[in-house]
Amino acid sequence: MLTLVSRASNKTSSEFHEERDMQGDMRELTSAFDPMAPTPPQALLERLKDYGQEDAFALWDELCPEERELLVRDIESLDLPRVDRIIRCSLRSHGVPTPAIEPVPEACVSTVEGRTTEERERWWKMGLKAISEGKLAVLLLSGGQGTRLGSSDPKGCFNIGLPSGKSLFQLQAERILCLQKLVAQSVGDGMSGIVPIHWYIMTSPFTDDATHKFFESHKYFGLEADQITFFQQGTIPCIFKDGRFIMETPYRVAKAPDGNGGVYAALNSSRLFEDMAMRGVRYIDCYGVDNALVRVADPAFLGYFIDKGVAAAAKVVRKAYPQEKVGVFVRRGKSGPISVVEYSEMDQSLASAINQQTGRLQYCWSNVCLHMFTLDFLNQVANGLERDSVYHLAEKKIPSIHGHTVGLKLEQFIFDAFTYATSTALFEVQREEEFAPVKNANGSSFDTPDSARLMVLRLHSRWVVAAGGFLTHSVPLYATGVEISPLCSYAGENLEAICRGRTFHAPCEITN
Repeated sequence: MLTLVSRASNKTSSEFHEERDMQGDMRELTSAFDPMAPTPPQALLERLKDYGQEDAFALWDELCPEERELLVRDIESLDLPRVDRIIRCSLRSHGVPTPAIEPVPEACVSTVEGRTTEERERWWKMGLKAISEGKLAVLLLSGGQGTRLGSSDPKGCFNIGLPSGKSLFQLQAERILCLQKLVAQSVGDGMSGIVPIHWYIMTSPFTDDATHKFFESHKYFGLEADQITFFQQGTIPCIFKDGRFIMETPYRVAKAPDGNGGVYAALNSSRLFEDMAMRGVRYIDCYGVDNALVRVADPAFLGYFIDKGVAAAAKVVRKAYPQEKVGVFVRRGKSGPISVVEYSEMDQSLASAINQQTGRLQYCWSNVCLHMFTLDFLNQVANGLERDSVYHLAEKKIPSIHGHTVGLKLEQFIFDAFTYATSTALFEVQREEEFAPVKNANGSSFDTPDSARLMVLRLHSRWVVAAGGFLTHSVPLYATGVEISPLCSYAGENLEAICRGRTFHAPCEITN
């Protein structure tokens, strides 16, 4: 049983605002503290005692004046009432039984084989129209570093080894450029009527500066600088199991990013919901950076979303086998909301259960972080998550003054939004066409740059053949292929003029 030493009680919304005002007053009182003083600033110490966190000053006597100042500034930077509320609510919810899960109703899913040609064309046109009216924005989750790929750079900077040498960021930017042209052509304005698709990019304190510099050095990959907005996700203290802060150094609290679900609080605190509304945005296409095949701002998905009139939607792929380590969409309880259950939380008997009518796994719809939301719904999610303040607890080894200490990181996930939706729709896509994850270093057994590169090359090779082109190769075709620049084609369209009757030697990049 996890317990918390905080002495703060549950408070009303107005009391939270009063606490924040008091914390502002406290910062003013400590802004001119004397680092030579034998004791910490009294107002700050009392504030920490209110939340059971006075141990943060345990090594005060051993700190030099400069370190004391760093510690005071570090504590002052924390929104203590909010952090305390998150810790208390998250620890209290840990281990609380959740409603039993049920398979997602078939009516909530548009399957690949169940889609008609008429539906596909209608949704595509609906999506293009909405984009032409400036109603769609793109939201990229890009707070992570490529640590598992052997790089300290932002993961979007990573080059997976395509013939072009393009980074993940560049592939995605060029898909936006291509789509903007398709949208302009669809409304008959040609190049003169391009409507920029605004791109909101969430970074973290660890990737923000490098991401800005990467985009600037590459001239925003052909996009206009003012159609891109960068913003940072937050961090939150790491804690012991009793809720006390872990100290990374004697003068700094250990902190970690608040998870990709921190995007909702970050959008709110950065006033970007207002920015989106001012631009006329009504729909948000949200995705993770580490997918080499992501169809950014997919018009067909957007059209489906609008047609269904739901608050939230997700692209899904079929689970490859029962033990595949992916989260799946489920329904929480009778007539409950659709949400995501991580593979580690799924009972193996349920993971292997077969739907006798369809022959599929009962729980087969994998979450691949390709989501669509209405702007109004995201506003509700941000407020709901802040009100409930329940974060996922991840037990990790955390660098501390005692070496690597077993403690807890607190995170929210992007899929936490779905539990707040009164209506959700799922849209199946083919894994080999839209999901090439880049998560592990080459040499791992799955989701590597090499496996993602081959998926891109194989898909584009099929596009070339379908457009009347021919391929030659010096190595087996299963190990190579061609790359088609996203500037030439968004999803395999308009390639006949480039490919018909031509022969391409793999591997190569096709640009015209």
